[in-house]
Order: sequence, then structure tokens, then C-alpha cells
Amino acid sequence: MATQRILVGEIGRPHGVRGLVRVQSFTAQPADIAGYGPLSDESGGKTFVLHWLADGLARIDGIADRDAAAKLTGTRLYVARDSLPQPEDDEFYLSDLIGLTARDADGQEIGQVRAVEDFGAGSFLTIVTEAGKEVLLPFTRAAVPEVKVAEGWLLVVPPGEGALPEGMAQGEPEVPGAMADEPPHALPRRQDVPRRGNPRPPRGGVIG
Repeated sequence: MATQRILVGEIGRPHGVRGLVRVQSFTAQPADIAGYGPLSDESGGKTFVLHWLADGLARIDGIADRDAAAKLTGTRLYVARDSLPQPEDDEFYLSDLIGLTARDADGQEIGQVRAVEDFGAGSFLTIVTEAGKEVLLPFTRAAVPEVKVAEGWLLVVPPGEGALPEGMAQGEPEVPGAMADEPPHALPRRQDVPRRGNPRPPRGGVIG
């Protein structure tokens, strides 16, 4: 079985002439991206050792000039899932949520979690129902009171009574400034859980 990897950042444009690059970090603290050891590209064929500087800049071992740095623009950076710390209570990696079966309070299967989205107003689960409809459900304790990752399912309590609300099944919530191609968070926090001061594990996409 291939090692599962999680997206933790993306290399941006070069900065200056000495090989520095801008890096978009998807970790809870931007500098954490350099703390997980060598990172790999999407294919897994290349590895990079980052040294975090400041203001979104990083130095990469073996990259000493602007031309070499420019060739890395757009490279997505992944880390092995096993290298990441265990999530805290009420925190979950995207890879742990995607694919879970959504059940209602009676134990009936409603659908499957296809994606985790965050448009700036909190995390939402995209659930594909057995009828093929996509439903956006807020990832709150009220709407998702139980998450059983090891058992492969989660309990959902959609707003209102009865079936999943069809009004939520069309498109994505419109949030000003949301980036259509922004990677989903790997570690969504329930919307109704207070913020903590401690750094959280990385967020980003997953690749198997």
C-alpha cells in the first residue's frame, strides 16, 4: 500500500537572486512546514528540505539562484501522513473524514463524505447522498455530533426534520474573497469549538 501523504504547502515565485522562494504554508503555524523533515512533490519523485525564514520566505537546500528557484514555482509540497502529530480532541485530518459514511440518528446510511471545504466561515462537509445529490453540512457538534473514524462513519443531524435539506445541495456557499482553487483544510475544527492557543497540525489536501 502506498504511503498516504498530505498537502502542506506550495512553492511560489522566487525572491531575489540567491534562490529564495515564497512559500504558501497550509500548516497551523506557517513555519511548521519546515519542521516535518524532507517534503516531496506530488509525484513523490522529488524531495525538498526547507528552511523557513520570515514573511513567507524559505530557502531550499540545493537551490542557489533565481533560475533554479523559478523552476519550482507551483510545486505542491507533501508530507507523509505518519510524520504528522496526532490531532487533538474535535480535530480531524481531511484524509480521515473523506470517505466516511454519513448516518442519521436511526443508523440509516445517508451518503458519503466526498470533501471538506472551508470558505472562511468555518468548515463544511460535502456529502454525496445515495441519490447522487451533493449536500453541504456545517461541521459543528450540533450537525455532526459523532465522528467514528476507525469505524468508518459519522452521525449527521441536518437542519430541520426528515431528509437532508435540498436547499443546501446546490453549489457552494458564496463567501467574499474565497479562492476557488484553494486547497481544503486538512484539519478542520468544529465551528462551535473555541479556539486554542496551541499550534494545530497541518491542513491541506491528501494524496494516497
